[in-house]
Amino acid sequence: MATTLTSAATGSLLALALLVPTAARAVDGCLVLLCFAAPSWKAIPQCVPPIRQVLRDLARGKGFPSCGMSGAGNSAYHAWARAPGNCPPQYTRVHESESGPIYTCDYSGAVSVSIEGKPFTRTWWNMSGNTVTDFSPTAKAQLGSWDTQFDDEHAAWKATLPPAPTADAGY
Repeated sequence: MATTLTSAATGSLLALALLVPTAARAVDGCLVLLCFAAPSWKAIPQCVPPIRQVLRDLARGKGFPSCGMSGAGNSAYHAWARAPGNCPPQYTRVHESESGPIYTCDYSGAVSVSIEGKPFTRTWWNMSGNTVTDFSPTAKAQLGSWDTQFDDEHAAWKATLPPAPTADAGY
C-alpha cells in the first residue's frame, strides 16, 4: 500500500511539475556585451542565440540585460531609434506630407557598447532581427578587422549626394 501511495504521489507531483510554468532563462548580459563588441557577432556561433533573444526581448519592450562583472567603463545600453536625430543618415527616410517632412528610420533601436569608457560599437537593429554595426575608430584600431557593412552602406549613401559647392577663389 505504501508503494502505491508513493507511486501515486510521485505521479501527481510529476503531473503538477509539468503544468507549472517555468521562468524563462534570462539572457546573460555579460555574454551579450562581449558579443556586441565582437568584430561580427553573427560569425560566432555562441553569440547568435543570446543576441537573437535580446533583440526579440527588446522588440517586445523588455529591458536590456546588465552585466555586473563588466568592470568600470565597460557597459552596453539600448536606445530607440528616432529619425533624423538618432538614426544614421543612410538609414533615414524622408516622406513628404501636407504638414511637412516625416522622418523614419530603417532600424528600431541601437545597442551601444563602451569599453574602458570609450564608445566601441553601436549595433542598429530592426523588428525583423536584422542588424548593422557601426564600429568606432577605437574599435577599428583594436580589432584590426570588422564587419564593414555599416561603412560600405554609408559610403554608398554619400556617393548619392550632390557634390558640395566650392568657394570661388575670385571672391
